[in-house]
Amino acid sequence: MGRFDGKVVLVTGAARGQGQVEARLFAEEGASVVATDILPIVHQVFETSGIDSKQHLSLEHDSTNPKQWHQVVENAVSTFGRIDVLVNNAGVTSRTGVLETLLDEWDRVMDVNAKSVLLGMQSVLPYMKQRGGGAIVNVSSIYALVGSGASAAYQASKAAVHLLTKTAAVEYARDNIRINSVHPGIIDTPMIANMSTDRYNILVSGTPMGRLGRAEEVARGVVFLASDDASYITGTELVIDGGYTAH
Repeated sequence: MGRFDGKVVLVTGAARGQGQVEARLFAEEGASVVATDILPIVHQVFETSGIDSKQHLSLEHDSTNPKQWHQVVENAVSTFGRIDVLVNNAGVTSRTGVLETLLDEWDRVMDVNAKSVLLGMQSVLPYMKQRGGGAIVNVSSIYALVGSGASAAYQASKAAVHLLTKTAAVEYARDNIRINSVHPGIIDTPMIANMSTDRYNILVSGTPMGRLGRAEEVARGVVFLASDDASYITGTELVIDGGYTAH
């Protein structure tokens, strides 16, 4: 028996990295998973994992587009009859400071990292409320909690996710809908593929555990918060950073 037997989980940004691992872990725990991403390779999420893809949906989806959110949710509900869990995982990075950040870059990062979270919650909350409950996990970052001095748009967007999560959690707690955020540290995923060796080494040396995190370590935290094991947890943040923000 899995923790998500009979449940339906929607994961955005599921084509690779943390999102891909999250989608697979939910499937292994018995869920029917709706995996979405703007990248066409999202269709390979289950095909290459040994998981029976017939029990799941893989959809191309621009998470900043309200109409596409409506289509994805309608597709999920018409196929599976319900949505029990939403994981807002889609995100992009940006490494420019305040003076160097152009408005186009600011808008792009805020749209993908923050606006998509609002749209996702607006799309699924009516279904969850009607069914009498649900769980939402919004993926933020440690840089919603501390400053780095070199990623203005990224940090602002993740801070928005942090407080939006708390606001929504308070608003929907009486509807038995739990809403929490996960704050990964530096995780070894494709998002850091272009990082210089010097920068990589600085981040590793600044982490008390002496290494970067793995996607599955974040994914396990996401799955926990979405599960009934976290039935009395809402409006909080789970920091998964190897101790990076502890000092």
